[in-house]
Amino acid sequence: MSATSAMPAAGSAPVEDAVVKVTDLVAGYLPGVNILNGCSIEARKGELIGIIGPNGAGKSTLLKAMFGLVKVHSGSVVVHGKDLTGLKANKLVSQGLGFVPQTNNVFAALTIEENLQMGMFQRPKAFAERFDFVTGLFPELGRRRAQRAGSLSGGERQMVAMGRALMMDPAVLLLDEPSAGLSPVKQDETFLRVHEINRAGVSVIMVEQNARRCLQICDRGYVLDQGKDAYTGTGRELMKDPKVIQLYLGTLADEVNGEGQ
Repeated sequence: MSATSAMPAAGSAPVEDAVVKVTDLVAGYLPGVNILNGCSIEARKGELIGIIGPNGAGKSTLLKAMFGLVKVHSGSVVVHGKDLTGLKANKLVSQGLGFVPQTNNVFAALTIEENLQMGMFQRPKAFAERFDFVTGLFPELGRRRAQRAGSLSGGERQMVAMGRALMMDPAVLLLDEPSAGLSPVKQDETFLRVHEINRAGVSVIMVEQNARRCLQICDRGYVLDQGKDAYTGTGRELMKDPKVIQLYLGTLADEVNGEGQ
């Protein structure tokens, strides 16, 4: 069962207020086979945006298409008013986009410090300044700077990957399933890190399998279905919407109904 109508958005920002604006994006991995079928989202300055939906809805493909890793067939990706559709990832980094993939997100043979240096390959002279900023957010990275990334746990690797993506001072950070494969405790730590990054002034667009936690912390959310943005609203609105609960959140209904009683 799929959704075909969209909920009203929680206010529509003028284009100039949108840090990143994706419009009618059609994209896929193979010619003639589209995963995204006209997806539209936006993030305003300082927002934390959550993207949820069923498996195969196109959530991760959306982030990869935004970051130049999947072929865009039509539609646009605009960052700070500039159309960056189809640019390669290295060009997008210099234009204010950062991306943390779900897997293979660190250089295992390198130390933590060397991983962060890799995030600054376009601006090596600014490394010390950005290193201080990132280790200010994540002090553990500074304390363990000489440790090889391959010896870290999954949650620690996720922290290194986030830190590396922040080295180029992105306006928008794209996070693909940051809590995937982590224990509940490590998931909590990861969501706290995402919140800290957002509080530091970075807009965040996060694809997340843990729909409940995602909607709890995000300013606004999008529910994707069959490659389109089927529903949108604030996190709280989506958590309480009966149709969203029925179609996408499953047993969350009991938890939501229990809130505030």
